[in-house]
Amino acid sequence: MTEPIIDPVRGEAHGRAPVPLSLLDLVSVGEGYTARDALEASRRLAELADTRGFLRYWVAEHHSMPGISSSSPSVILAHLAAHTSRLRLGSGGVMLPNHAPLVVAEQFGTLEALAPGRIDLGLGRAPGTDGATAAALRRGRGGQGGAEDFPAEVGELLHFLRDDFPERHPYGGIHAVPGPVQGVVGQPQVWLLGSSGFSARLAGQLGLPFAFAHHFAARNTLPALEEYRRHFRPSPALAEPYVVLGVFAFAGRSTEEAYRQALTGALATVRLRSGRPGLVPAPEVAAAHDFTEQEKAVLGDWLDNALYGTADEVTAGLDALQKRTGADELMLAMNSHTPEFRVRSYELIADAYALPTAPAPADGDGEREVREGSPL
Repeated sequence: MTEPIIDPVRGEAHGRAPVPLSLLDLVSVGEGYTARDALEASRRLAELADTRGFLRYWVAEHHSMPGISSSSPSVILAHLAAHTSRLRLGSGGVMLPNHAPLVVAEQFGTLEALAPGRIDLGLGRAPGTDGATAAALRRGRGGQGGAEDFPAEVGELLHFLRDDFPERHPYGGIHAVPGPVQGVVGQPQVWLLGSSGFSARLAGQLGLPFAFAHHFAARNTLPALEEYRRHFRPSPALAEPYVVLGVFAFAGRSTEEAYRQALTGALATVRLRSGRPGLVPAPEVAAAHDFTEQEKAVLGDWLDNALYGTADEVTAGLDALQKRTGADELMLAMNSHTPEFRVRSYELIADAYALPTAPAPADGDGEREVREGSPL
């Protein structure tokens, strides 16, 4: 008898949203703010998402970037798990070449034990940093850890999570703990992330859900999604293809306010690509910057890939993007200067889509409700 296919990925769209909405957090640090300020804003954002019907909240992995404090997604996720009760939490993603698969399996097995049924493990094959930093992260791993090793390392990680290495495999006697060997029933939902056809094809072949970085690779979106859907094979993890699309979305009380905040993220990207990473510049600094012709090209691409304006303008753009791509879920991201703006922006989008408001758990309530088998 064939085992039923279990699909814990899908959620329901709420309000007027065409598909479920989720958030990707870069934990941006703006000029005049600290990493602590950025992490506090992340907590507030996660609590907002938890009570306003967003499906999941992912944290990116970046290193040696002063304007981004998300170098340790698993640590941040453990903190957010203690402040949320319904939201799926995950990595967007863990850059697997930087880590031994066993370590990742143990970290996310721990998260699954802390927040059962709510953990996503998104995996990427890029380093999330520059070459020198990548070499420092992979020190002592010999020839392992390159992007070319990614498919094999994904397979190894899956075996650790399931605790099902073949008996004579070199790792057959090694167990990722917490995990099945200790009676942990559930497993993190594994995703592949990508900005090209490589991870799209691999995700399809493995029967895993796929998250595409439209926010910085918009030209590749449609070809990569076609590649994923064409190569998809049903698996115990997923019955049908499932696509999450990452998109920059900045909603302000006015189009001008949203543009000013979007420009701060654009200038931060310009500086990063020219080898000058730093804190996200203040709106007045970004507005006064004299962009060179080369910088204007980067700026134009960045702004073309972003949605910014009033909440109605942004939601109209999101609706059009979903219709054009057939995405099963939209994951909103933002790299901007002001923490208060990020919180207010997502609240405006939630209001524009008439997302429901759920009561937050009472302070000090250690017994948080988790609906068995539900992604929410």
